[in-house]
Parts: sequence; C-alpha cells; structure tokens
Amino acid sequence: MNIDKARQRYIPMSETMLYILLSLREERHGYGIMQHVKELTNGRIVLGAGTVYQSLGKLEADGLIRAVREEDRKKYYVITPQGAQILSEEAARIREVYRHLEGIK
Repeated sequence: MNIDKARQRYIPMSETMLYILLSLREERHGYGIMQHVKELTNGRIVLGAGTVYQSLGKLEADGLIRAVREEDRKKYYVITPQGAQILSEEAARIREVYRHLEGIK
C-alpha cells in the first residue's frame, strides 16, 4: 500500500493499532504484543487474541508490519519503515491534540 493510502486508512489511528505498532518496534509474536500492551498501559488496555491477530493480518497486508520468522508455531513481527512513518505521523497528530488541550482541567 502506498503511503498516501496508508495515511487515509490509519490516521487517525485506533488505540489498538497504535499500541500494536508501538509494540512492534521490537520483534514480538501475538501473545508477546498482548503482554507488552498490558504492561505499557498498566493494565488499562487488555487486547484480546482475536483483536490482535485480526489487526496483525490487516497491518501485514497493508505493509505496515512484516513477519520475520516462525518458531514453535509462533509468528514474530516487526514494524516496517512505512509503518514507522505512519506511527510517527500519528504521534505528531496526538501531540498537536494535546497542545490544544493544555490548560483544560
């Protein structure tokens, strides 16, 4: 998928996709992603297996992540350069939103 289509599809990004891409800055398998997201969010976000694996399929098909290896029936993924670009743009968008919220209590 080209970068413009990826922007249209993923920005703004759901929390699920955001945390999956954040997790895949390191090589991880599905269960590892679920654990990492739970840890990152102090248990606020608990992703179910169905949600994670459906999202991984979509992200892989769209070229934002890629499978790097399989071991003991576990498929390991990492973010691609295009995925990192989309994640960076989403982070910039979120920072802008927070700037607009400054001063609100």
